[in-house]
Amino acid sequence: MKLFLFTLVFIFTIYNSTAQTIQNSSYSTTGYIKMDGTIQNSSYSTVGYIKENGTIQNASYSTIGYIKNDGTIQNSNYSTVGYVKEDGNVQNSSYSTIGYVKEDGTIQNSSYSTIGYAKNIKKEWAAVVFFFFQFH
Repeated sequence: MKLFLFTLVFIFTIYNSTAQTIQNSSYSTTGYIKMDGTIQNSSYSTVGYIKENGTIQNASYSTIGYIKNDGTIQNSNYSTVGYVKEDGNVQNSSYSTIGYVKEDGTIQNSSYSTIGYAKNIKKEWAAVVFFFFQFH
């Protein structure tokens, strides 16, 4: 029985260790993004998905947007809602800067105030979570 429980705990730990933490500016965990693109809240409930092809889905698998290869972020109607530049500059559809995703995972608003952290998460994924779509 002990071996069975140890195995379960080990598998759960390995499974969740592949998730990267999303934190607010106070370093409180607000969610996780797993390597497969699953977005979870702080209670590990799935709130959305980012698929390998760039499709963004809510928890019910309804498509709510797209990430294009060039960093363009679109809503479900293929209307551009913003852009994520190679340097981490995040812009709205009018090309106004709304924030930054820094190399170290720091997320800043347009005034350079830190609003959160998303270390080791693709900058497009971090921008989607922090700036474009609300995952609850």
